[in-house]
Amino acid sequence: MRRRRQVEVFSLSFLDCICCGFGAIILLLVLTEVNQPVELERSRKNLNGELRNLTTQLYAIRGDTDALNRELQGSRQTLERERHKLARLSGDLTNMRGQYASSRQDASSSNTVEGQLVSAYQKLSAQMRRLLKQSAKRPAGAAIGGLPVDSEYVIFVVDTSDSMTNNHWDVNLAIIDEILSLYPHVLGMQVINDQGSYMFENTKGQWLTDSKEERAEIHKRARYWPAFSLSNPVPGMQEAIRTYWAADKRISLFVLGDEFTGGSIQAALDSISALNKPAPDGRRPVRIHAIGFPEGADMSPLTNIRFSALMRLICEQNNGTFVGLNQ
Repeated sequence: MRRRRQVEVFSLSFLDCICCGFGAIILLLVLTEVNQPVELERSRKNLNGELRNLTTQLYAIRGDTDALNRELQGSRQTLERERHKLARLSGDLTNMRGQYASSRQDASSSNTVEGQLVSAYQKLSAQMRRLLKQSAKRPAGAAIGGLPVDSEYVIFVVDTSDSMTNNHWDVNLAIIDEILSLYPHVLGMQVINDQGSYMFENTKGQWLTDSKEERAEIHKRARYWPAFSLSNPVPGMQEAIRTYWAADKRISLFVLGDEFTGGSIQAALDSISALNKPAPDGRRPVRIHAIGFPEGADMSPLTNIRFSALMRLICEQNNGTFVGLNQ
């Protein structure tokens, strides 16, 4: 019986086949992935560039964020300041409304232009002294329709702003004429606006001679008087008192306006009081009267209320009368 030859599994031929198979696989891998390292390197460079771009954009965004945060903080602070300012103005408006209501109440009881600015006659120099002696029954400084008419000189301080010329100018001219009718004859007149500009240029320090012709000229010029105005009567009053104050004269100053856009009311009162100092006999040589016009359709009520509050106090301190118009 023939014996069968035993076959070894891990023989040299088997190993040769296995090695050849592995070699073929490796060769296939090398052939198929020959360009992959280059692509990987290019992708790495692209990714690095993209990373740098994104990093730059991140820094820019952070810078913009910081700037916006600072701007937001500044806006919040500004808003807070404006809120405080608005609260203060609201308080001032409330106080002014109270003062204005009080002034109108006082004025309505004793001062209205209709029925108060009535015809009155004034005698000067010797005639005035004679009439004063004859009027022993009449208290000194008695008023006609609420307006004392014992002055020998008259000065008008007129607001020439748009709010006056657009809303009240015809009435303003009529009131000036009516006030002058209370003084049939005076020793001198003058007309300036609220900023201290003279209607008749180059007449500072001089008095206009009273006559029918001069009064007609005042009315004519006033109708088309293009004087610059800031709606603040204080500079005009200061100019009038500083220039024409005299201890031996009796002067009436009439302020006609509808707004006070100046600063502190107390500062204005102090400045006028310091200029219109008492004469040796104790009286203030310049009486200050005021006619307050109502607010126009395009006006803020605050400046109108402040004018009434200011002039009411100035008239009270300077022996004058404040007349508030309500229409």
